[in-house]
Amino acid sequence: MLPDVSFTAVSFDANDPAGLAGFWAALVGGSVQVDDDGDAFVRGAAAPPLDFLRVSEEKSAKNRIHLDLTVPDVAAAVAVAVGLGATAAPDVYSGERWVVLRDPEGNEFCLLPPDIPQPP
Repeated sequence: MLPDVSFTAVSFDANDPAGLAGFWAALVGGSVQVDDDGDAFVRGAAAPPLDFLRVSEEKSAKNRIHLDLTVPDVAAAVAVAVGLGATAAPDVYSGERWVVLRDPEGNEFCLLPPDIPQPP
């Protein structure tokens, strides 16, 4: 184990860092800060800090890591997320236990009801 390790943020590659940070801030709360390089950061949300770093290439495959968001009403949360620019991702999962969506740049995330069992 690394000594004195702590998580700083979850980082996303983004073509439009400020735009993608705006989507996530609207979805989970917090405020967007943009630095001189155009990278954007969401801070003060219910989620961990989120960083959006500019890259030139488009997303090309399913994410190997994604965010799971527990919400009290999945259907209502889906409506909010889609209203903000998310899209359904039934090709990733189309079951009934949770919903998989993509943010405006194609990054997958899940909306889960509170009764999904969590590991101990």
